[in-house]
Amino acid sequence: MILWSARYVSRYLLVHLSALVLLCGTVHAAAQDHHGGELRLLGSTSGGTLDPQLHYTPVYLQVFSAMYDGLLTYRKAGGAAGDEVVADLATALPQPGDGGRTWTFYLRPGIRFSDGRPVRVEDVQASFRRIFRVGSPTASSFYENIVGAHDCLRQPHACTLSDGVQVDPATGRITFHLVEPDAEFLTKLAYPHAVILPADTPDHDVGTTPVPGTGAYRVVSYDPQQSLRLARNPYFHLWSDAAQPEGYVDTITYSFGLRDEDEVTSVEAGHDDWMFEVKPLDRLGELGARFPDRVHINPSLHIVYVPLNVNIPPFSNAMARQAVAWALDRHAAAIFYGGPAVATPMCDMAPPNVLAPVGQCPYTLPAVSASGWPRPDLARARELVTKSGTQGQAVTIVVQTDSTQRGIGAWMRDRLQQIGYRASVREISRGVQFSYIQNSANNVQVSLTSWFGDYPSPSNFLYLLFACSSFHPHSDNSINIPGYCNPALDAIMHQALQEQRDPIRMALWRQASNMINSDEPAVPLLAIKDVDLVSARLGNYAYHTLYHMLVARAWVR
Repeated sequence: MILWSARYVSRYLLVHLSALVLLCGTVHAAAQDHHGGELRLLGSTSGGTLDPQLHYTPVYLQVFSAMYDGLLTYRKAGGAAGDEVVADLATALPQPGDGGRTWTFYLRPGIRFSDGRPVRVEDVQASFRRIFRVGSPTASSFYENIVGAHDCLRQPHACTLSDGVQVDPATGRITFHLVEPDAEFLTKLAYPHAVILPADTPDHDVGTTPVPGTGAYRVVSYDPQQSLRLARNPYFHLWSDAAQPEGYVDTITYSFGLRDEDEVTSVEAGHDDWMFEVKPLDRLGELGARFPDRVHINPSLHIVYVPLNVNIPPFSNAMARQAVAWALDRHAAAIFYGGPAVATPMCDMAPPNVLAPVGQCPYTLPAVSASGWPRPDLARARELVTKSGTQGQAVTIVVQTDSTQRGIGAWMRDRLQQIGYRASVREISRGVQFSYIQNSANNVQVSLTSWFGDYPSPSNFLYLLFACSSFHPHSDNSINIPGYCNPALDAIMHQALQEQRDPIRMALWRQASNMINSDEPAVPLLAIKDVDLVSARLGNYAYHTLYHMLVARAWVR
């Protein structure tokens, strides 16, 4: 009965939402001045720490984009334009020297932090040093190529980066020295973990204490149980609308605690303006029918996948991991997210808009028709479980408490039971689950999670999620959730990161993806389009693949 109603909703979505695809990523030009008012956002739980160099979920990246700046940033624009790297606190994009190993920037003068202090080159140097001292989640995957970074990763407290990040206060010059060329270095500098903070920012997680930034807004209050409130930064002045818009609203409030169903109702009624959560399946048809001008379907870098812990039973056995891959039906999983209008099966750990699929989808039977979905093979899955010697073992699936993940969790439990495991589900709130499943001390065997790519490159999915350097035992910031390490895979991915020629680089990423598919440390499920619902009073909507709805572009009537 559940699957029948889900298929009905899926068909209903296709009818009522298909015309909305044309709205994706568009920005409506302002016809008049819409400054002032309060933008009201909703999240089921808070995002945890306010530390911009540690936070690694989309919940706060959205508001951090209006609070902090790096030397570079992604253009604050909807659609494909938002993927462009632009100068921010730096005066211009640099040209590489020394064959791509040296990059020189100049600090934009006259910019102050939200506490009034001027931004100096010493703050830039200290901010990059702090990335390693606090153990930022991307310290190794994004910035390990800076000269001295490997010493910093081994001994964070002694990190100086004195040879890797050199500054000249007299000229405002900042020079980065890399161990080897990196075709994506400027893109990584634009990522929010590389924001510039005051040099005296503590070398530990600041928790609920906000750090001064340079953006148009600053935190004025924060209660993780209730709300996060932002107001205008009195020291902000516009230097680049592309990098850091001045914003329309005077305040931004992020409220926490409502269930996803109640969030939808609140935005529909206009009490709030936008919600973070995935929209509940049973509300999607209603949204498409009643609010077609307020629903936006956006191509995204959002994937859903199943990490399998390769270091503890039963999934320390490769055949057991492959059995799960053969058992999970991507078609059924897509129905929980709203069907093909919103979710499509994923054959690789990099989504199809980043790495084009080649050949038959791994661990699936051929589709019944050319337009159909790949099919699972339960018989082969059972056979692999038996051969692996893991039949009858207890397996706990850790999911989030929202209705979509609960539904998929129950479905996964049934599938694992069908192939021979004693499976159960454990539900954890969204604000805790992502950190919990990363920490190897919690011995999570299998989980369901989402990943939002930082920028459209296979490296953001393959290298970041599976490189040996992304696994940090006993840490909440270990994005390599399976605990997987394959030196041969690392070598291929490092080669891809250095390769300047696009066809060769993409061939290397394809090779890396095939290696991951063979070992199956995680099962790719779905590539997701983000469905946004906004209030009737919100205007100038723009969607960014990293920041979601751009809060600095939105106005309220």
